[in-house]
Amino acid sequence: RPVEAAGGRGLRRAEGKRRPGRSRGAPRTAETAQRIKRNRRLKANNRERNRMHNLNAALDALRDVLPTFPEDAKLTKIETLRFAHNYIWALTETLRLA
Repeated sequence: RPVEAAGGRGLRRAEGKRRPGRSRGAPRTAETAQRIKRNRRLKANNRERNRMHNLNAALDALRDVLPTFPEDAKLTKIETLRFAHNYIWALTETLRLA
């Protein structure tokens, strides 16, 4: 774990502690580096795909609770967010005036 250096000049590693990760053995070959790079890209793509699926699911849930006419009209993402903002504002004003 990091500990404060003498004199309060920032953080340094405790004596004898090493960061987990790649060992200091043989250097990576170009093939290994490419495989690692490709693996990282695949993982990043999966994270982004999951993020977009979660965002779209949340927007679908929001569309379900917003009063729209006609019922079968699907709002775009930006229309959904703008409509939700305006709807919340209108409900707040209704409560304020009541």
